Amino acid sequence: MTLDLANAFAAIALGHVTREYPNKLDHVLGGPGDAGGPKDLHPVFYGSFDWHSCVHGYWMLANLYRRFPTMPNAAAIRALFDTHLISDRVAAECAYLARPSTLGFERPYGWAWLLKLAAELALHETPEGRTWSATIEPLARVFAARFTAFLPLATYPTRAGVHSNTAFAIRLALEYQDEALRGLLTDTARRWYAGDSDCQAWEPSGDEFLSSALIEAECMRAALPDAEFRPWFAGFLPRVGQFLPATLFTPVTVSDRSDGKIAHLDGLNLSRAWCWRALADFTPDPEAIRRTAQAHIDASLPHVSGEYMGEHWLCSFAVLALA
Repeated sequence: MTLDLANAFAAIALGHVTREYPNKLDHVLGGPGDAGGPKDLHPVFYGSFDWHSCVHGYWMLANLYRRFPTMPNAAAIRALFDTHLISDRVAAECAYLARPSTLGFERPYGWAWLLKLAAELALHETPEGRTWSATIEPLARVFAARFTAFLPLATYPTRAGVHSNTAFAIRLALEYQDEALRGLLTDTARRWYAGDSDCQAWEPSGDEFLSSALIEAECMRAALPDAEFRPWFAGFLPRVGQFLPATLFTPVTVSDRSDGKIAHLDGLNLSRAWCWRALADFTPDPEAIRRTAQAHIDASLPHVSGEYMGEHWLCSFAVLALA
């Protein structure tokens, strides 16, 4: 990640986090009075085609602003946050979640990204960063409470390579600074995944943006102490030294980037790269694994913009892959 690339990614996100339409709402109508446009319902996160993409667009901007405070787009990010991350707007997002029909809103993907955004803002040591962090905290607490209520009820994990994947949600939510929640997330990861072994990696499917195999491994790496993770990982992917299952080492092909579902596959390349880079030191040949990660990055990094179906979210996954 360079300053120029960070600035280019920021320009892309600044172009869509306040772009209200087109928009795919996750909204339950209880009656005619519940109808509303994206900005009416979500005065902070109304852009980027859908709520969760807008949240992780903000996360990316916050992350790049902290890491590259001198980039040309830093002032525009600061102006955006000063305008949108304010108490009244965040209170309206919280009020939306108080509706009885919103209990499953954005579960678990959007929940996790909001906690990751809050965790990122908590790292900002500037006066404005501390203000943004304090402002988003009431919304973060709502989602922390939802995780706390939901996880004990979730008997089984969801292993799909899309938004419902529970390993991805745990991995992101672990970054939020709440020790009680972290303990519950860790216990849940053990309950769901500790017995998994000899992963066959039946992927990719046609619209995945997550590797169900690698994100589970990355979730466990983040959740477990090193001494517990190493033997688990050795049993989970026992043939990684032979570059098997082969599908995990092969970048996927994206046939039509104007198709929102097929465009997910660029995200699969980038999220695999993120996972492989994090897992490399736990494998027999770390440098070969890093080359695998780079091959996945090379396959999709040139395509993070140009088609809005990918452009409204892919840069966030590129930042994960490159961070």
